[in-house]
Amino acid sequence: MDKKTGIIAGVLVAAFAILIGVSLWQNSQGPIDYTQYDLTDVIVADENSGNFAENIDGDPNAPVKIIEYGDYQCTACAPTNPYINKLIEEYDGKVAVVFRTYVMSYHPNGTAATSAANAAALQGYWKEYKDLLYANQNEWYYSDAATRQQQFENYFEQVSDGKGDLEKFRSDMNSKEVAKKIEFDRGIYDFVTDGDGVEDAWTPMFYIDGELMDNRNEETQTLKDMDVFLDELRAKIDAKLEAMGEKK
Repeated sequence: MDKKTGIIAGVLVAAFAILIGVSLWQNSQGPIDYTQYDLTDVIVADENSGNFAENIDGDPNAPVKIIEYGDYQCTACAPTNPYINKLIEEYDGKVAVVFRTYVMSYHPNGTAATSAANAAALQGYWKEYKDLLYANQNEWYYSDAATRQQQFENYFEQVSDGKGDLEKFRSDMNSKEVAKKIEFDRGIYDFVTDGDGVEDAWTPMFYIDGELMDNRNEETQTLKDMDVFLDELRAKIDAKLEAMGEKK
């Protein structure tokens, strides 16, 4: 067996192990009762999420939390990301984004990308890794399993400036804890959108205080101009800050 074939076989075995592990865990634990959580705010890590903390961009104690449901392989999420980053900077500690993943079934590299981002998060590099994944989405979008693994490892070394633990990153990508976090986020998305009567899944999707901030044009179902959508977010944020007696 040559080196490349060995890498591919290893990746496939690891992926299969994750799927089996998640399935067994779900069957043993039963469905999660999401009504026990305040899904509009930061959720404290527990067994259901693999004891995995929320991925947050901005101050976790910011008075306004935007909940974003995204998919790293989503071609609408990537160009949206810089605008959301800009919004967080603009409000300077008043706004944070709680990022939860919902991987579309037709994105073959979406779960692996999410596993990589969460593995980076365990070493404190989630924000940088998320931004790099989106910025380089065209590079890994069509990659095969072995190629994308090498790309994801290269991204980790880049964001950690070579100071991260690469072996731990690899191990965490294939861990039960990361798999649980992915399924936990997906379950939240399904629970929230089912409650809202949302028929078609899409990403990115944004909520503030449990209210869907619809970033689509109703007639065409295409994404709104981002400047228009940002103004809608600002109006909601400003109203909430004013009601709380907070200044921008």
